[in-house]
Amino acid sequence: MRLHLLILFFFVSSITFGQQAIEDKNKTIEGQFNKVYRTSTTYNPKDTPKRYKVINIKSYEDLKSNILDSITIYRELISKKESLLKTERENIEKIKTKLSKTQLDLKIANQKENSISLLGIELSKTTYNILLWGIIIILIISLLYFIFKFFRSNILTKEAQGNLINVEEEFEQHRKKSLEREQKLRRQLQDEINKQRNA
Repeated sequence: MRLHLLILFFFVSSITFGQQAIEDKNKTIEGQFNKVYRTSTTYNPKDTPKRYKVINIKSYEDLKSNILDSITIYRELISKKESLLKTERENIEKIKTKLSKTQLDLKIANQKENSISLLGIELSKTTYNILLWGIIIILIISLLYFIFKFFRSNILTKEAQGNLINVEEEFEQHRKKSLEREQKLRRQLQDEINKQRNA
C-alpha cells in the first residue's frame, strides 16, 4: 500500500512539474507566439502557393496585451536599472572625489613627514640634514680655529712674558751695574774733589 502511495505521489508530482514547466514556457513571449501559431488555423488559397495563418482575435488581443505589459515592465525595469546605474555612477564619482582628496591629503602628509620647517621655510629632510651638518661642521671648524688661535696666543703670551722677565732681569742687572758705576764714578769724583781741595 505504501509503495502504491509513493509511486502515485511521484507520478502526480512529475505531471504537476511537467505542466508547470509547460505553463512557464507558455508565459514567455516566445511561448505565447508559439501558442498563437499552434492554435491558429491555416489558410491556403488555391490560386497562390502561399500559406496564411488565421489568428483568433482573442488570441491576438491577449498576445498584444501581454507584449505591451511586458514592454511596460521592461521599461520600468530599465528605468529602475538606469536610476540605479545613475546612483552608482554618482557614488563612484563621490568615491573618486574622496579618493582624490585622500590622495592629496596623503601627499601633503608625506611632504610634511619628509620635510621640516626651519624659520618658516619648508625644507626636505635631506636639505635640512645637509644644512644642519654644514652648520655643525662650520662651528666645529671655527671652534678648532679659535682653540688653535687661543693656544697659539697663549704660547706667544707665555713666550712674551718669558722675554719680558728676561728683559726685566737684564734691565735690573743693567740698572744695578749702572748704579754701581754711577756710585763708583761719584766716589771717584768725590775723591778727585777731595784731592783737589786738599791739594
